[in-house]
Amino acid sequence: MNTTRIAAMVLAAVMTAGCATDVPTHAPEDDLAHLWVKTSADYAALTRQIYGVAQRDLERFVADTSWSAIPGQTDAEHLPPAVILDVDETVINNVSFQVSFERPFSDRKLEMWDREHVAEPVPGVVEFITAAREAGVATFFMTNRPCEKYEDETEQCPQKQTVIDGIRELGIDVEPEFVMLALERPDWTGEKVGRRLTIAENYRVIMVIGDDFADFVPCARKRFHPPCTEPATRASRAADVDKYAEYWGNGWYILPGPMHGSWTRFR
Repeated sequence: MNTTRIAAMVLAAVMTAGCATDVPTHAPEDDLAHLWVKTSADYAALTRQIYGVAQRDLERFVADTSWSAIPGQTDAEHLPPAVILDVDETVINNVSFQVSFERPFSDRKLEMWDREHVAEPVPGVVEFITAAREAGVATFFMTNRPCEKYEDETEQCPQKQTVIDGIRELGIDVEPEFVMLALERPDWTGEKVGRRLTIAENYRVIMVIGDDFADFVPCARKRFHPPCTEPATRASRAADVDKYAEYWGNGWYILPGPMHGSWTRFR
C-alpha cells in the first residue's frame, strides 16, 4: 500500500471519529479527533504555525491602512486596527471538557465545567495576542455561547463573566466591551456577521481568526440565524471557499476543528 493511500486512510479515520454528529451521544475518550487535539504534537505545531503566520502579518496589515479583512469595509483608513478571535477552540482549548462531559451536550454543562476548571490556551494564542496589542491592535473575542438567564441564578447573562474569567486565566487581560456573545443584544444572533459589522463601525478589522468556517463566511450554517434566510449547503460552502480565496491565510486564519462545529452537519 503506497504512502499516499495510507495518509488518506488515516485522515479519513480522524475526520470520521469526530463527525458522528454535531452533538455526540457517545463518550469520545477513544475518538481519534479528540485524542489528536489532546495529545498530538501535530495539533500544537499546527496551531502555533497558524498563529505564527498571523503574527508575522501584523506589521503589514497595520501599515496598509487600505486593508480590511471584512469584505465590503471601505473608507476605514482613519479607524484604529483590530482583530476578531473566536473563543472556543481558537483562544480557549476545551478538549478536556469534550472528552469528559456526559452526553448530550448543553451550553449549561460547558458553563458549569468552566466555572470549576482553569482554562487551557490553544497553543500560540497568548503570544499572538501579546504581539497584536504591542502593535497597537485591539483584540475582540466573539463566541456563540448564548447570553441567557438560568432559572436558579439571578444574573441575566452569567456566561459573559465566565468567558471573561476563562480568557483572563490564560494570562490575557480583557474588558467586557471586547467580548461579544450571541443574544447579548437583540440583533446579535448565532450568525456572527452582525457582530463583525458592529466592530467594523469603529475599527478597521485587519484579521479574523477562528476554527469554524462560519467564523469567517456569512450564512455558512445549516441551522441558520437572521439575517440569513436559508440554510447553507455543502455546495454553497465549497463555492465560498473559492469566493473568498484572497482571504485564506491572508487576513483570515482558520485553525483545525475536528471535534465539533458547523461542518459536522454537512458530512
